[in-house]
Amino acid sequence: MAPIMRSHPASNAMVSVGESTVSSILSGAARGRRAAPFLPMSRAEMDALGWDECDVILVTGDAYIDHPSFGMALVGRLLEAHGFRVGILSQPDWHSAGPFRALGRPRLYFGITAGNMDSLVNRYTSDRKIRSDDAYTPNAEAGKRPDRAVTVYAQRAREAYPGTPIVIGSIEASLRRIAHYDYWSDKVRRSVLPDSKADILLFGNAERALVALTHRLDAGEPVESIRDLRGTAFMVKPG
Repeated sequence: MAPIMRSHPASNAMVSVGESTVSSILSGAARGRRAAPFLPMSRAEMDALGWDECDVILVTGDAYIDHPSFGMALVGRLLEAHGFRVGILSQPDWHSAGPFRALGRPRLYFGITAGNMDSLVNRYTSDRKIRSDDAYTPNAEAGKRPDRAVTVYAQRAREAYPGTPIVIGSIEASLRRIAHYDYWSDKVRRSVLPDSKADILLFGNAERALVALTHRLDAGEPVESIRDLRGTAFMVKPG
């Protein structure tokens, strides 16, 4: 039998790591780190910061603009404020796993997002015609992200570093966390979780859940044992 998907609705209480626990951990100063001028996107930029590895690598279908209107910049800076070293893979070439090794293996996990928009809405009009531009790419150049980017990026990250936890989120993952009607293929598709082979999905406004998840992974909890965070969905085996 196929695994069953379960989710914790946003109204559920956070059991193991509550807000008081997370807020008691000082921001970047807790580890004596200063904020990076920019989150690194290459080994050279990591070297300039004196980093040998990233704690978290965020993969996004958008350009990296260090401004809160770009979701991964906001999330990256939030995690940085909690003392974590965060790298960015912005619009990586998805045709092979090589570009997903550019920053090395993350110590904790890959965080995967399609970007500020659903990748299919971003690429196609309501008539299923390909758009000529992309508002979240330099020079509005189209074609810099794959269709169903969350799934493709997660698969490539898994190929690049088997065994590294994969955390998915964003509007694309949130709206596909359960079986759903897919307008683009005119079919009912299953959850994005088994297709992406992600370990956990964070849906909705997931900043608090992401911070709690990151601290728990940092404390040594296996990702497969974290099943009580609100706003998360994951696969479990029947029985």
